[in-house]
This record gives sequence, C-alpha cells and structure tokens, in this order.
Amino acid sequence: MRALVFDGSLRLVSDYPEPRRKPGESLIRPKAAGICNTDLEIIDGYMGYSGVLGHEFVGVVVESDQASLKNKRVVGEINLSCGRCDLCNAGMRTHCSSRTVLGIMGHPGVMADLCTLPDSNLHEVPENLSDEAAVFCEPLAAAFEILVQVPVEPGHRVIVLGDGKLGLLVAQVMKSTGADVLLAGHSREKLSLARDWSILTVLTDSLRTEAADVVVDCTGSTKGFEMALELVRPRGVIVVKTTTADKFSINLAPLVINEITVVGSRCGPFEPALKALADGSVRVAEMITKVFPMEQALEAFDVASRPETLKVIIRM
Repeated sequence: MRALVFDGSLRLVSDYPEPRRKPGESLIRPKAAGICNTDLEIIDGYMGYSGVLGHEFVGVVVESDQASLKNKRVVGEINLSCGRCDLCNAGMRTHCSSRTVLGIMGHPGVMADLCTLPDSNLHEVPENLSDEAAVFCEPLAAAFEILVQVPVEPGHRVIVLGDGKLGLLVAQVMKSTGADVLLAGHSREKLSLARDWSILTVLTDSLRTEAADVVVDCTGSTKGFEMALELVRPRGVIVVKTTTADKFSINLAPLVINEITVVGSRCGPFEPALKALADGSVRVAEMITKVFPMEQALEAFDVASRPETLKVIIRM
C-alpha cells in the first residue's frame, strides 16, 4: 500500500506492508489526514519515532468484529492502552505504562491507504461534518482537555500564547467558558481570524506584564514557558501544550515564590470536540491553508513547515 514513512528521511512509498488488525481492532481506510506540529517535530527527532506518520484523521471502517462499525466514517483516539494496568483501571488510559501512540510511538500512523485502531478508540462522525472539519477532532479534543484539568470560569482572565493551529482552537474553547480571553501571536493574518471570532488579540511583542489567572502555552517554542511565567498571577496556572524536540532550561524560583501551578496537557475528550465541530461553535474551515492529494504528500509537509501556514490536509 502507499504510505508516508519517516525513517531518518521522509519518503512516500508504494509498497509498504498492509497492517493486520488484531482482535478488538478495526481496519480503517483513511480519507484525510492533518499534518500536526508533532509530525514536524518527529522529523526533527522528537520521540525518536520511525514509521508511518500521522494521527489526525477521518476514515471509513473496512473490517471490524463489531458489525455496527462496518462502513462507518470515524475519527480515532490516538493512545492504545493495555486496559489492565493500575493506570488503566484508574481511568487514565492515556497514561498506560505500556501504551503505544498512533503515528508517534510504537504504532503505525494514518498517512497510508490502511491503518488499524482498537474499536474502543473510534468515534462515529456526524453526517453533517465534512472530512476536512473532522480532521480537527483530535487537536480540538486536546484543547478541551484543558477544561478537564483546570477550572476556567466566566470572569477569569486567560491568555493563550501562540496563534498557530492549536492556539486558535484553544482560544475558541476558552472563549466558550465565558472567560476573558486574549490570544497573543506574531502573525497579523492569523490573529485576524481570531478577531473575526470575537476573540481579543495582541501581537506578542506588544504584550505587557499581566496578571492572568490561566496562561496556556501553545507556542511550540522553548520561549513560551518563560513568557508564561511573566504573565501569570501569583497562584495562577500555566498550562503547557507545547511539545518540541529542542531542550531548554527554566528558572524554578518564580514557580516557588509565586506558588504557580504548572499543568502538562495532552490528549482530550472526543465527544465535546465532535459536538463543537458539528454545531459550528468552534470554527475550523478558515484554518485550512491547503488540501493536497496523497501523491503530493512531500510537498504538503514542505508547505506545513512554513511559518505562515495553518492546517495542511492530505487527501488519500
């Protein structure tokens, strides 16, 4: 089958072995896949991953032990857990000590003609949701995870750092709580999207010391956390969404002196994400820079790596 493979170099191959599903898994034919910043970081050495890339997708179930899933259009949670360990039994399947992660760690990704995922990871896509919008479900779920971890209420002051794909999604989710949201970024064009959604914006260079209740770092940069420290109030919360292959050091003193809570935040719930996409309360169509056919996957990655780009989607 065709597959986009990273093994030290990025290659589109036509003879990659087809996956074989295990009991309890579905065989899925991806229809579209989104290029995530994590995919770009993997190419730079993040996680030491080698194999088929991609974890944001929508596809059709080809084979499954569950008849109700056959021929259904689905999106999928990316963590494959054992279901037996203490963490799984405690309801923390995404932190299973023996987990693999779709297209990121130990499990082939979705940028291929076929992929597999456990049936329990799959969510049926509403009929009114386009393939391109459904691709946003996984990163939007990650944005909703913040609300699982941190109480955000009307009147809270929230600053989102980073005007990329995730930052724009997080800002919309934070806005839905009734909080006062400010999105900071470097791109006037990207910030204008948020303003169209009635979200206050500011150029990062114009940011002044604030007293935010919550600061969410979506910069994808090692400088984001340092900036967040300058903006959060004493006993406030910094939510770290950034993953990067780069290493960096931090001064822990301000965390202690100001009693700051730091929350790492990763994957999240698909149900509210699908609902928000289906009812239009989170807008994503304006975030799509370009859709490429699979044959142009290498060009798609080149475009996705450019600073001005938002979401690039590969059509299978």
